[in-house]
Amino acid sequence: MLQTSMPMSVPKIAIVTDSTSDLAPEMITEFGIEIIPLHVVYRDREYLDGINIRPDEVYNNMNIEVPTTSLPSPSEITDLYNRLRDAKFTHVLSMHISSGLSGTYETVCQVAKEYKGMVIEVLDSKALSMGLGFPVLEAATKLRNSTDFQGVINRAKTVSQHIKLYFVLSTLEYLKRGGRIGYVSGTIGELLNIKPIISINSEGKYITSAKVRGRDQSLKKLYDILLESTKDGSYNVAIVHGGAEQEARNLWQKARELPNINDLLFNQISPVMGVHTGPGLVGIIVSPVIPPQS
Repeated sequence: MLQTSMPMSVPKIAIVTDSTSDLAPEMITEFGIEIIPLHVVYRDREYLDGINIRPDEVYNNMNIEVPTTSLPSPSEITDLYNRLRDAKFTHVLSMHISSGLSGTYETVCQVAKEYKGMVIEVLDSKALSMGLGFPVLEAATKLRNSTDFQGVINRAKTVSQHIKLYFVLSTLEYLKRGGRIGYVSGTIGELLNIKPIISINSEGKYITSAKVRGRDQSLKKLYDILLESTKDGSYNVAIVHGGAEQEARNLWQKARELPNINDLLFNQISPVMGVHTGPGLVGIIVSPVIPPQS
């Protein structure tokens, strides 16, 4: 969605995403990426995702209270865009968590539609975590060598369309509780210790990619998927976790031995996503290395 026309001149371009992108602080700083935080909401207090609450704080308190989450407010988004405009930015690429999992994209679109003074392109990643983070990083990398706004947009879109994401959970309870279960079914399966390998479809909603019995087998299946997904070509890969660092680290160590992985990242998912998955998430995000277009 492209907003507002501007006179022809050399554009000053900003890259914006939200806190579910799971970008490491050093990456955010290095590339000058702007982050819009979602909210973690308890009965008597509220936090900004990844700013004044850590994932472990969410998991450690789940036996007392399972929080809810909320979107960035329109005023928070407007405040960011105002700050960018005041800093003389003329164009903004704003890329966000899947519209099939969150209303963040729609909220940003509504603000951008009414916003005057900059060209704002809002993209739906149809993903989350580094499925969002990788295309944002690629767009920011392109921006270092180009002021072609459409080229930056196209780079983000191209990378986003080729990403694959898979994860396993300890339980589906939190996805169900938060209404994020999508097309994943598992009530009877959970009684039989059947663990779905969860992916995301073209709508940006969760689906079951495979089913295995037991935690150990689910982690082994993740590695098998990684092996199959990276057997030809070159790939950037992220191993992510939510309250399952050792299991994810073991997978990361095995991934280091694979020959076709270019960059291998290790991230913890944001507190907001932890609310909806509960502790025990281990995931892989696979992004093919696509040569940049001249």
